[in-house]
Amino acid sequence: MKKIKISILACTLFLSLGCEKILEEKPQSQIVPSYFNSPAGVLGGIAGVYNEIRNQWGTEGFSSEMQAGTDEFIQGASSGGGPIHTFNGLNGTNFGSAWGTAFTCVNTINGVLKFGQSIDLPEATKKQYLAQAKFLRAFWYFYLVQTWGDVPLHTEFITVPSQAAKRDPASEVYKLIIKDFTEAAADLPDKPTAPFLGKAATKPVALFFLAKAYLTRGWLTNSQADFTEAAKISSDIIANKATYGLDLWQDFGDAFVPANDYGKETMFVSDHSNDAKFGYYSVGGGASGGAAQNLTPWFTNWNYPNNSGVNSIVNANGVLVNSGTSLMVRDSYYGRPYQRIRPNSVKQTTGEVAGKNYFLDQAFVKRDVDSRFANTFYTVYISNQSITNTATAANNKRGISYTTQIGVDTAVWLPDFEVPGAPQFVGTRPFKGIVVPPSLWKADVFPAIKKHMDPSRGSNFNDPSTRPVVITRFAEVYLVGAEAYLQAGNKAKAAELLNVIRQRAAYRKTNTPAQNAAAAEAMLIKESDVTIDFILDERSRELFGEWMRNQDLVRTKSLVRRIKLWNKEAAPYVQDFHILRPIPQSEIDRTVEGPPFTQNPGY
Repeated sequence: MKKIKISILACTLFLSLGCEKILEEKPQSQIVPSYFNSPAGVLGGIAGVYNEIRNQWGTEGFSSEMQAGTDEFIQGASSGGGPIHTFNGLNGTNFGSAWGTAFTCVNTINGVLKFGQSIDLPEATKKQYLAQAKFLRAFWYFYLVQTWGDVPLHTEFITVPSQAAKRDPASEVYKLIIKDFTEAAADLPDKPTAPFLGKAATKPVALFFLAKAYLTRGWLTNSQADFTEAAKISSDIIANKATYGLDLWQDFGDAFVPANDYGKETMFVSDHSNDAKFGYYSVGGGASGGAAQNLTPWFTNWNYPNNSGVNSIVNANGVLVNSGTSLMVRDSYYGRPYQRIRPNSVKQTTGEVAGKNYFLDQAFVKRDVDSRFANTFYTVYISNQSITNTATAANNKRGISYTTQIGVDTAVWLPDFEVPGAPQFVGTRPFKGIVVPPSLWKADVFPAIKKHMDPSRGSNFNDPSTRPVVITRFAEVYLVGAEAYLQAGNKAKAAELLNVIRQRAAYRKTNTPAQNAAAAEAMLIKESDVTIDFILDERSRELFGEWMRNQDLVRTKSLVRRIKLWNKEAAPYVQDFHILRPIPQSEIDRTVEGPPFTQNPGY
């Protein structure tokens, strides 16, 4: 991994704070304004806020809040149940992992902006520091306003604790967000520049979030001006991609190769490290969660060591039953079996999409030419242990004895189509492993997301991932632009941008040039094909599992409609008021001076 990142490097400037929160939501007395009266203090404040992004993106609770209970995901076998998946009982005591973190970060940045104006630095360097701060304040407020709507708006550095708080209109919050992103974009460099290396905020990153903020506000207010501005900014980023050092990989799968984590398609990340001095975990300790740990690779991973019995059978109810010695043991390549959420492959039994499931029949429907399904999910598990299966073993219906070869034989095949004879045969041919077609997928057996996997961790393959959590990829610029053009009434331009993404998805290294050309042609769409539902499906194909699905559905006013259409678990409970999340009860309880702190309606 890269060795110099602002969020790691600058933490050394304030190790006495352990790279923990600089300020709690109620500021602590040991943090005084003079801390920010030096270049080191300002840089340390910025680094601390970057660190707090690491404390959310990629961690378990926050990732569930951003993705669970949508059209894309339903519960895995170890989800723990709960309202986040179904909306049933969702309230201020079981949601809001980032509320306090966000306001801590905002206050820290307000300190940086207040005192950073007078630090002794060259003017160009000072401008970059302050631009980073403005970007980060807007970044956190953008998350807050999308999640909760009206929120407290703070632009002054708070040093005196208060038990009073109020919610400010979302319209005022958006004004600050747009102002901060605009000013940050004006002063940030085109490409990462020391000390903000790796993939910290740059000019195109600030412009991208500015476009997305305009797009989101446009949906709220039906503002054609906002849609037009979002479309223009997106097109400008694409037109200047060479200046910014950005581009799409020719092969969609290359965007997720670990060696490309900081490559041309990556725009903005939350960095991670296994360096012990940062204290996130002990290498080799097999840490299982906690602050700043990237567990992204495993949330959608099924329990392949415990549910891949060689003689698994289908019972009288048509359910796959695990039987026999496991064909697999846990390893770093296939990852940890968390099975918190899983792709929504459950067929709907009623309504306009009866008989279909979102995963295969709607999102990844053109799997023959679209490479994104194959590049996003594991469907083949190669044996990582050798077992001998005798002809007389219980539930072995194959009638033969054999031994699996490590690294050669397929242990589990999860085809995206029905296979006669599954799970022990392909037609009439005995299969050494097991075949699990879509009709047998369930809460503990399903295709896992592979694009975030990290097979090169420390001495213990249960250690957290040290790959960065990629928050923004260049591909999303095209998708945001397409959505903005659609809403602005220019479907032709929307189709043009979508076709760039779709034709890239048609490319496969294993194809001949003629095959790639034919696939690219097959992926083309016309402007008449472009609807908001088509764009949401396209976002699934391109961004599945990348921490934004709830925001996508909320922004486009599609949450309730699409959950009722596709998600049988959540459909009975989701209601219109769920477009906003419940204010944490702790915030309401702490506000004991002045008017009460109000909860969002419906909770």
